[in-house]
Amino acid sequence: MLLSASNVWSGYGDIVILNGVDLQVDVGERVAVLGRNGVGKTTLVRALSGVLPCKRGAIRFNSNDITGEAAHERARKGIAYVPQGRQIFSQLTVMENMLIGAYASGFDKVRIARLTEELLTYFKTLTPKLKDLGGSLSGGQQQLLALARALMTAPKILLLDEPSEGIQPSLLDDIAEVLNKVSNDTGLAVLLIEQNLDFARKLASRGYLMESGRVRRSVSIDESANNGELERELFGAIAPSGA
Repeated sequence: MLLSASNVWSGYGDIVILNGVDLQVDVGERVAVLGRNGVGKTTLVRALSGVLPCKRGAIRFNSNDITGEAAHERARKGIAYVPQGRQIFSQLTVMENMLIGAYASGFDKVRIARLTEELLTYFKTLTPKLKDLGGSLSGGQQQLLALARALMTAPKILLLDEPSEGIQPSLLDDIAEVLNKVSNDTGLAVLLIEQNLDFARKLASRGYLMESGRVRRSVSIDESANNGELERELFGAIAPSGA
């Protein structure tokens, strides 16, 4: 098992948001955490990344207990986190944004050059924009840049917080295609925090449904699955007849 959370409690100050979350992600696996706004999805990914402390329970990575480790220590071990809102550096170029991820990991110039060359084979839409400022990109392009910057750390797992937010459907297809290719080629694991079930299906075959700060149940969400019941649980949607 690559990443696991066991009975994890976390929150903000005295306010407890997570109350006993359990989940697992294996090497190379793509898993989604689904749920409506306010159920604790972002709190969960922040706790897993080390941005928020774990008040109770345990987080393990590569069989090692990392519960008490800071975010930068977890990043050095192979946990990359792309927060909601992307948070790229708008006044730096696309290339400079990408290089920040590699330099933060302490890689030498040879490895950075190799990583850059490899990643740009996946992020082809960014290649002609390497000298453009990050702030000049569209929302979808900025999301791709945030992903590229995170992948420049050569992570073992990528934690993504609602990457579909505010992105047009055609670019969501590009994002899903890139992540699937990188994962298939490199063995990268992905933990996706989402409420967009259609997008989650493009990446993950299984997931966890969150409700009120805990995992309600495990779910199957691949594109061949009948997700009518899951849609009703997520959004109160009425499934089409025969679905």
